[in-house]
Amino acid sequence: MKILKKILVVILVLIAIPLVIALFVKKEYALEREITIGKSQREVFNYVKYLKNQDHFSKWVMTDPAMEKNFRGTDGEQGFVYAWDSKMKSAGKGEQEIKKLTESERVDIEIRFEKPFEGIAQTHFITEPVSADQTKVKWGMNGKSKYPMNFMNLFMENMLGDDLETSLGTLKIILEKN
Repeated sequence: MKILKKILVVILVLIAIPLVIALFVKKEYALEREITIGKSQREVFNYVKYLKNQDHFSKWVMTDPAMEKNFRGTDGEQGFVYAWDSKMKSAGKGEQEIKKLTESERVDIEIRFEKPFEGIAQTHFITEPVSADQTKVKWGMNGKSKYPMNFMNLFMENMLGDDLETSLGTLKIILEKN
């Protein structure tokens, strides 16, 4: 019986520690990664503004090639919605919508997650000319996490940042190949 009590106490402590830490973790998160691509700003922007192109470079979209996808509106224009539903928990269910386009410079996107957890994040692609045939692409994400999920914000920079870097690397390969 003493061993069972000790095991129960250890389990309760292991559950309580992250909950207590989450009380002190910021609820907001923000991260951004960038890469330079050997193509003009116009060429890069004209690729990233189309959300369907993420099928080819986004690590998250490529997680489940069999996921169900639905589209509303005209891709590459404000109001276009790309919805997905995957049987894989790692891909989940949700949708992303182009909220604003600044031609040849910026795409602002809202992502609405439904599964495996609910949440809203803002993402952006920014293209800046480095030279006539080189463009810096920045891909960023920010949002808020409710308690106790804000505990995960401690790991967002590494988890999501690595995925952004991988995706940007794939984007660079695709665009420089053409």
